[in-house]
Amino acid sequence: MEKLFDNTEVAFALKSNSELDRAFYLFEMIKREPLVKIGTAVTKFAIKTHLPVEGIIRATVFDHFCGGVTEKDCMPTIDKMFTKNVHSVLDYSAEGKEVEEQFDLAMEKTLNTIKFGKEKESLPFAVFKPTGFGKFKLYQKITEGIDLDAHEIVEWKRIKERYDTVSKAAYEADIPLLIDAEETWMQTAADDLIEEMMKKYNRKKAIVFGTLQLYRWDRLDYLKKLHKRAKEQGFYIGMKLVRGAYMEKERERAAKYGYKDPICVDKAATDKMYNDVLNYMIENIDDMSIFSGSHNEESAYLLMDLIKKHQLAKDDKRIWFGQLYGMSDHISYNLAKEGYNVAKYLPFGPVRDVMPYLIRRAEENTSVAGQTNRELELLKRERERRKI
Repeated sequence: MEKLFDNTEVAFALKSNSELDRAFYLFEMIKREPLVKIGTAVTKFAIKTHLPVEGIIRATVFDHFCGGVTEKDCMPTIDKMFTKNVHSVLDYSAEGKEVEEQFDLAMEKTLNTIKFGKEKESLPFAVFKPTGFGKFKLYQKITEGIDLDAHEIVEWKRIKERYDTVSKAAYEADIPLLIDAEETWMQTAADDLIEEMMKKYNRKKAIVFGTLQLYRWDRLDYLKKLHKRAKEQGFYIGMKLVRGAYMEKERERAAKYGYKDPICVDKAATDKMYNDVLNYMIENIDDMSIFSGSHNEESAYLLMDLIKKHQLAKDDKRIWFGQLYGMSDHISYNLAKEGYNVAKYLPFGPVRDVMPYLIRRAEENTSVAGQTNRELELLKRERERRKI
């Protein structure tokens, strides 16, 4: 069992030789930090000045990390992955827009994915990002206890209405709804709104899921307090667990404004926090549901061990493993083959609007050198196995 994730034949069964080559050369580029920095700067400039670069982007990073421009574009990929029992989470990943029309569009896209989920077994979740539904500065003001002006009060009311609209639709369709986490200085407002939705729609089981970024040292304490409130008020908790995506930004801001760094002291402390939360949630699985969003092999092995230790079924619907499309296929496909619940986050949206997401993916992979090297090692091994 300890060598489960080394099986490259299972991991890359759906990749053609040319797709395998593209993945190999893409990760070779991503591991070189100067190349990523130059490429990011050039891409941002090209998009800002409307240079015709969409074709190049589409044929490289976009097609590797995204399912398509529209939901319909994604369907062949969704169907193909499901032949190996790997589910999909359609994620409308357009970022950086701060107008009401864009927020309404993001809500409509989320409602569409709920409808698709009702029709397709391969789409067991819907998802959205808090700032997809409203302005960052509103979340920040509420988190910091700053009063909103009259116009902002109306905007915040609209944000709450969007949350309620999609949460109600998810409840009625019986499709769990994952709500992402963002920067600490806006997150409390989002957490409170998510808890409100849990109280309303998680009366029989977890439908609305929050997200715990476990590079934060305060998250287990937050979960325990939430659990206490859930027991008292009679609702279930759904949580997606991730390590986190804003570490450098968080540390820089804490240093700049002179408050305590919200991030764990090092990677070992982050790993311990992730594993402690996994343990706590499995121990309280009758009150909770878990979406373990991780590319960390040790965390995946731990969750497998906990499922076995607590005599739970591998396909218990309260427990899911999740990875991003284009990454960690050795974890996703080998887990699915063993009978566990697995879902890939499948981003989609217009190429230009999805670029902030893709740039973040490249930068994250560059900063986690061990992970990129592991991807390359496995891709290389599979190319050798196929004699490419």
